[in-house]
Amino acid sequence: MPSDAGETVRVWLVERTYSDDEQNIIILVYATPDGERYYRKERALTSFTDRRDTTAAVDVDPDNLGTVEPGKRERYAAEAERIAEVHDPDDVV
Repeated sequence: MPSDAGETVRVWLVERTYSDDEQNIIILVYATPDGERYYRKERALTSFTDRRDTTAAVDVDPDNLGTVEPGKRERYAAEAERIAEVHDPDDVV
C-alpha cells in the first residue's frame, strides 16, 4: 500500500563507503533511529573537484526504505543516535 502523500521518515547517516564494483561511486546508508529500516543512496563523483554535501539526515518516503539485516540493526541504531545527538539534520557531515 502506498504511503500517504507528503508523509516522510527521517533517517540518519550511518555508513559511507566506496563501491568495490564501480569507480567513483560513494554509497551512503541512512537508517531510522531504531536501526530497523534503511535508505541507500549512491552518488557518482564526476571529477576530483566534484563536491556535493552529505547531510546528517534526510527525509524519505517510507516506500523507499528497506529492512536492515538483524546483524546490523544494533550498530545502525547506535550510529543513528550518535549522529542525531551531535548534528542537526541539515548539517554537512
